[in-house]
Amino acid sequence: MKTIKQITLALIALIAFNSCSSDDDAVTITQQKNIVETAQATPELSILVEAVIKADLVGALTADGNKTVFAPTNAAFTSFLAANNFNSLDDVPNDVLTQVLLNHVISGSNLLSTDLEGTTGYANTLADGPNNTKLSIFYNGNNGVELNGISDVTAANVSTSNGIVHIVNTVIGLPDVVTFATADPNFSILVDALTRESSFTYVSTLQTENGTSPAPFTVFAPTNMAFANVLTELNYNTLGDIPTATLEATLNTHVIAGLNGQDSDFVNGTTYTTLGDDLTFSTTGGGATLTDENNRVSNIIATNVQATNGVIHAIDKVVLPNLN
Repeated sequence: MKTIKQITLALIALIAFNSCSSDDDAVTITQQKNIVETAQATPELSILVEAVIKADLVGALTADGNKTVFAPTNAAFTSFLAANNFNSLDDVPNDVLTQVLLNHVISGSNLLSTDLEGTTGYANTLADGPNNTKLSIFYNGNNGVELNGISDVTAANVSTSNGIVHIVNTVIGLPDVVTFATADPNFSILVDALTRESSFTYVSTLQTENGTSPAPFTVFAPTNMAFANVLTELNYNTLGDIPTATLEATLNTHVIAGLNGQDSDFVNGTTYTTLGDDLTFSTTGGGATLTDENNRVSNIIATNVQATNGVIHAIDKVVLPNLN
């Protein structure tokens, strides 16, 4: 009996000890902050918070659902205001501010820096483009992570309850067609061609605001490899060897004015008038192609890079005007 009593007392003591230990070790669960709360808790994002409140985007950025947000610092906003001749955030029209802020948000996915590093590509932001489209954003992860050729991620992978925040050092302005041509290294020779002659007005023309003639534009942008191949095809050693008239006519043949042509807008077998010679669109054979007036066929290899004043489609062969 004595033994049973001792065992019973020992069990009671053990239970009491475990109960006390469980109380002492109780875990306090802290609810993770959402995107806006995270920004509010980060001193260097205070102007961003003011901007979000002014643009009435608090609800959108606190709502459930995956989002990737590129958050500009106070220094970035100060530079943005000065560059655009605004004395303060209050001077920025609300419609402009709203679209600029939405241009920093990718909805539907939590993109970590590891998803972007070592690669380049495009995603769509929540900012509005022409004809009910959403603007594109170009990321270059070959040396850190850079957005649209101007904004670097300085602090990555801040986790929130409804997305991922990356802090950036420059406000990402609303992109035009030229923005993507200059930001994407795959188009560097195209940019060289557009700017080769002082008489060329392509850059300023392709920056024309949407709704002002000749915008919007549909641009078929040859890759660097496409330019290298056409030099061989035409027996030129360098871009500088191409006669000015030939180069100008060639560049013209890559641009349709007055059309924001998404890939879904093109009709198989239809001929489209460019600033130069005509191009015929085809979807036979399983892929989308362009045929120039020399019966040369170029494959469309990337589509729907959406800017504020037009759209870019990448092609793998330079299309040529009628050279006869």
